Amino acid sequence: METTKRTFPVTGMTCSSCAVSVESMLKAQKGVITASVNFAASTAFVEYDPYVADLNDFKNAIKSIGYDILIDDDSTEKKDDIEKKQFKTLKINTLLSLLLSLPTVIIAMLFMDMPFANLIMLSLSAPVLFWFGRMFFINAYKKARHFKANMDSLVALSTGIAFVFSIFNTFFPEFWHQRGLHPHVYFETAAVIVSLILLGKLLEERAKSNTSSAIKKLVGLQPKSVTVIKEDGVETEIPVTRVKINDIILQQTL
Repeated sequence: METTKRTFPVTGMTCSSCAVSVESMLKAQKGVITASVNFAASTAFVEYDPYVADLNDFKNAIKSIGYDILIDDDSTEKKDDIEKKQFKTLKINTLLSLLLSLPTVIIAMLFMDMPFANLIMLSLSAPVLFWFGRMFFINAYKKARHFKANMDSLVALSTGIAFVFSIFNTFFPEFWHQRGLHPHVYFETAAVIVSLILLGKLLEERAKSNTSSAIKKLVGLQPKSVTVIKEDGVETEIPVTRVKINDIILQQTL
């Protein structure tokens, strides 16, 4: 059986468990012989039967769990553009979520008894969770559909429960008053968790970008061809297979 071996760029991965999920989904596709995902390089190496496998099935399967695989010929250029846009969006979301989280924390720590404090914190924390941090809930839902979980699932579950519990305590405080308890709210906790994780992702993406740039510069130093002198003195110029050397270097980063 004649098989095809290709390396596809993968976008949206944020941790090693993401790479494991992508790899397991690819291996489950029809016609796939073997698959391995390189988280550091954000690529997936797939060996498949071209007469049985469908690349669109690969893409749909990966998108169903919150990631994407680029199957076009110009996928490398598209991957760079997508990553730049994602980094810009992540940066904006992080800054705005921190700006909204700061007054929420100040109210919760120093002005918790001020009029309408809970409603103000509710209005400040809601955009942080469900707009700037919406990717956590979207990815968690997609994972849950396949009975899988990752860090996004933990973030969505913890912050979502804290937010819903705080809403209940804001509008139904008498439930706890009747039991001799004070109805605490945790809007600032949910907002700060999302903001700090977004900040961590931003720093991680910046570090990965710098590392990738350094690797590309290193690969760019390799010669494009080598000259072989045979026993009869004849010189032959042989082109260097840059892709293979690049894959070897990226494997060493794991």
